[in-house]
Amino acid sequence: MLVKNDIYARIILLCAIVLMSACGDESWNNPYQAADADKNILYNAFVERPKHLDPAQSYSSNEIQLTAQIYEPPLQYHYLKQPYVLVPLTASRMPAVSYFNKDGYRLSDNARVADIAYTVYEISIKPGIYFQPHPAFAVDEQDEFLFHNLSDKETTKIYQLSDFPHMSTRELTAKDYVFQIKRLAHPKLHSPIFELMADYIQGLREFATTLEKVVDEKPEDNFYLDLNKFPLDGVQVVDDYTYHVKIKGKYPQFIFWLTMPFFAPIPWEAERFYSQQKLIEKNITLDWFPVGTGAYMLTENNPNQIMVLDRNPNFHGESYPTEGMPGDVINGLLDDAGKPLPFIEKIIYSRERESIPRWNKFLQGYYDASGIGSDSFDQAVQLIGQGEATVTDTMLAQGIRLEAAIAPSTYYMGFNMLDPVVGGISERARESAKKLRQAISIAVDYEEFISIFANGRGVPAHGPISPGVPGHREGEAGINPVVYDWKDGRAQRKSIESARTLLAEAGYPDGIDSSTGAPLVLYFDVTARSSEDKSMLDWMRKQFQKLNIQLVVRSTDYNRFQDKIRKGNAQIFEWGWNADYPDPENFLFLLYGPQRKVGNNGENAANYDNEEYNQLFEQMKNMRNNAERQQIIDRMIDILRHDAPWLWGYHPRIYGLYHSWYKNVKPNRMAHNTVKYHKIDAALRQQRRQEWNKPVLWPLVLVLIVATLGLIPAFMAYRRRERGVALGLSRHDS
Repeated sequence: MLVKNDIYARIILLCAIVLMSACGDESWNNPYQAADADKNILYNAFVERPKHLDPAQSYSSNEIQLTAQIYEPPLQYHYLKQPYVLVPLTASRMPAVSYFNKDGYRLSDNARVADIAYTVYEISIKPGIYFQPHPAFAVDEQDEFLFHNLSDKETTKIYQLSDFPHMSTRELTAKDYVFQIKRLAHPKLHSPIFELMADYIQGLREFATTLEKVVDEKPEDNFYLDLNKFPLDGVQVVDDYTYHVKIKGKYPQFIFWLTMPFFAPIPWEAERFYSQQKLIEKNITLDWFPVGTGAYMLTENNPNQIMVLDRNPNFHGESYPTEGMPGDVINGLLDDAGKPLPFIEKIIYSRERESIPRWNKFLQGYYDASGIGSDSFDQAVQLIGQGEATVTDTMLAQGIRLEAAIAPSTYYMGFNMLDPVVGGISERARESAKKLRQAISIAVDYEEFISIFANGRGVPAHGPISPGVPGHREGEAGINPVVYDWKDGRAQRKSIESARTLLAEAGYPDGIDSSTGAPLVLYFDVTARSSEDKSMLDWMRKQFQKLNIQLVVRSTDYNRFQDKIRKGNAQIFEWGWNADYPDPENFLFLLYGPQRKVGNNGENAANYDNEEYNQLFEQMKNMRNNAERQQIIDRMIDILRHDAPWLWGYHPRIYGLYHSWYKNVKPNRMAHNTVKYHKIDAALRQQRRQEWNKPVLWPLVLVLIVATLGLIPAFMAYRRRERGVALGLSRHDS
């Protein structure tokens, strides 16, 4: 018979087993393989699966965090220097720029823009750079490609690149850069920058027309369009390591495009390899498996779960910068000066659709960095003096640091200048509409918006140009005098009374149309909103209500919204712009008349068209950044502020949190190929993970004890009953 002491002994034994099982080094909640604990791996998360990894098509921020590590255009931004500085990447030196007149004679560097018929960029690349290992390069003993004409049988067991038995590489040449520029015109790729580049690269539009005719004559799916067979006048190979790009007129901003994956090299062998229909059916394409020369290569692509980048074994090598800004030495950002890159061997991006588990894993040390959602902002950040942000004491105790930077972006509300109410048709109506827009600009309090809905992560905009970009003015010289006054050393929004005065001058005293006696009703077009955005839209209605203007929100899906903008059917709308390059032209062209959406399908969604502004833009866009250019920009901004085609909104401030073991991090909103500079202290990370994720066992032990003790009375009653039955049977037998 089991006695009570035996039961207690078993309880103690069971608890001991539970406790001993927790004595190992590994945390119970570790989502990664135990063998990787001390490896030099960067762990991060992504929310949206990338749609395109082909550099001719990719143009989204969630894609460039991958493509920028894989592809190498000729130039890059200096990692540490600010403002933004261009330096060679695969280029052996900065491009040589030459200007020519219509007769082909070379002009001086100071030639008048009107005299320049075309510009030639000569780009020389470094020898000895090789592509990552890839089956597209594999050849047999006769130098015939092994996998360019795969049979059905050969593709039976192929599901990803690692299934190919052979891989190889070859040296990067100038032809690979020329080939990629040709791909921008490929009729089946629909590159998002084709229209813009066709306006500048000599012959690119005609080249696209030629390709379209060829494709139309070959409608079969497996037709391979060999771009090498078709010359492109504006892009020429000079020798193995040099190529020319011919630009119409003068377009100095073209040099910034040479930092983007659009102008990274693609080997023709890769496109030929990926053109095979059997591979396309298995989603083995350039959009899924990139081919580059960068520090990393994509080795696992499961965008619903995980994406893995491994160090490229053929990486040509690069050194950590030896120069930076004055504070970089103090912050330890030059401790690795001159050391070979990259430091991190592998990058693992895990898909996290929900913010709460993503945030919790960061706090547990399972993600090395994190953004800050609105629901976790107060837990992570505290504001001290003059709105300066720092981490909370809790974050500081964990060694977590905050890095912040103002993004080269602008979020705004636009007025459709073709609308008769907010834009005006006649001269008199336009003057009335201008005062209406000015009144609304004062009434909508973006300081309050930033505080409530962006947790203070932004600065009110006084014009289109973001801080940090040439042309932006700080302090009193940079305020919008239509909306703000300069008082006590800072910009202060004008009173609502001044807005009401402007509204009355516009013909709408107290929000009533003086010509009809009807209340003024305006329409705000937005993309389909979730319930979480209801408070934001309610807030916007209240801003207009300050002027007794009724704001009607018209919500629709994104495709329908874009269609309304394209056709000019929206009245007031919300929009934003992330700069492609750090030049004022990239912001100011958003309000250039010939760039209007209606009729021209440009980026001027407000359809703003001011003759003086247009002339100044054409004069400014090709100038160097000097005092003369700044003077022209100042006048352009002054015109915009008084015309108020936008409600200027704000420039977002990007916050990032980083664990103490994640080093060499300096925000650079233009540079995206930055992981190669980063560094992980894997030993410190593992130590912190163990400290932060020790299992709390006493509740489990307590539950086991209580549960077991609760069974003892029942067990004892059962034993008594069994014993009673046994005694009864014994008496009967006797």
